[in-house]
Amino acid sequence: MPASPPLNVTAFIDRQPLSAFQVTIVVLCFLIVAVDGFDTAAIGFIAPAIRAEWQLTPAQLAPLFGAGLGGLMAGAFLFGPLADRFGRKAVLVLSVLCFGAASLASAWSPDLWTLVLLRFVTGLGLGGAMPNAITLTSEFCPEKRRSFLVTTMFCGFTLGSALGGLASAGLIDAFGWRSVLVAGGVLPLGLVLALVWLLPESVRYLVMTGKSRESIVATLRKIAPHEDLRGATFAVSEQRATTSPVWHLFRPELLRGTLLFWLTFFMSLLVIYLLSSWLPTLLRGTGHSLRTAALVTTMFQVGGTVGAIALGWLMDRFNPHHVLATSYALAALGIAAVGSVAAEPVAAGVAVFVAGFCISGSQVGANALSASFYPTDCRATGVSWANGVGRMGSVVGSVGGATMLSMGLGMPALFAWIGVPALIAGLSMFSLGVVRRERPQPRLAV
Repeated sequence: MPASPPLNVTAFIDRQPLSAFQVTIVVLCFLIVAVDGFDTAAIGFIAPAIRAEWQLTPAQLAPLFGAGLGGLMAGAFLFGPLADRFGRKAVLVLSVLCFGAASLASAWSPDLWTLVLLRFVTGLGLGGAMPNAITLTSEFCPEKRRSFLVTTMFCGFTLGSALGGLASAGLIDAFGWRSVLVAGGVLPLGLVLALVWLLPESVRYLVMTGKSRESIVATLRKIAPHEDLRGATFAVSEQRATTSPVWHLFRPELLRGTLLFWLTFFMSLLVIYLLSSWLPTLLRGTGHSLRTAALVTTMFQVGGTVGAIALGWLMDRFNPHHVLATSYALAALGIAAVGSVAAEPVAAGVAVFVAGFCISGSQVGANALSASFYPTDCRATGVSWANGVGRMGSVVGSVGGATMLSMGLGMPALFAWIGVPALIAGLSMFSLGVVRRERPQPRLAV
């Protein structure tokens, strides 16, 4: 009898109903990005207490924030290629271990510059964990539900950031600012044990790199225990490349898409960080109380969480490039509307919610889309490097707000300009849809 053709594991996963095993993977990655969000946000909550204890000026405190952002950027660039070379699980566990241990160690920092150094190391781990969690979730989710599951998983970051704020308020009052860093270290270190025990390696990566057949069969049987895999051989839909994963991003069939993703992430995170950093100040300038400004700004995060889930659902049912392009364009309108209604708290809250829904929700959707764009041999690198470039945009947004404020623009004009990068991101997503229609289909790799 002729030998059976190899089983395409990508198609195998796509045609199966969602299993409890896959849900477990989504939950574990949700927890990873939740503790990531907790640690990322922690420094903002404890900064006033650090400043008071060490009697620092705002200028002296600035390197503490810069170190975290620099570490996030470096971690994204570093850990993506490592995950494509050595496996998603190993690098993901290493990333969580890195930022957990560094956060815990930073609780005993004797001075500012020790804390700055340890925050950079913490940022390295944080920068590697998030993109690899996206990659691993994407590679285990069936195509028809992938965007929704990835964007829902990513909402753990927002939840972790919010819980970081709530926990910090109680911990600082009771035990001091160092206790927040202890919590930010103990949580991920405890999670590492669960990851080592429960988190599987990507089955696509196992096939691509020619790992043991027994590991592949064992993983697939957890997804579909009813399937007969006796004597089966396995394949993925791409050929394995032999050069550095970074160079793969610039292959002719990926180059334009890579550049469009980088443009999208840069512009999107520029707007998100600009609004997150400066919106309370801008609202205070219109006469709102500090409490009102904080409540209105919170609607940006709430909108982003709702938008991520809703846009993920839409991306699974309609052309995802059109969904994101439309959402980014609506974000530009929503941001511009904030400037026109900033003096009215209810209207401003609605406009900020819409802006968060569209811009933050679209950024999460773009993460999910980037995971589906890149082939297995460079997927982690593609997602990570897009995030790394996006972090450059976050730095521009964080510091660019001060420049815009110094220009003396009125609120309508100021927010209209802030919406321009969102519009550029929308055009980039639309162009990406055109590029993907032209991309040749991958060949089966055994």
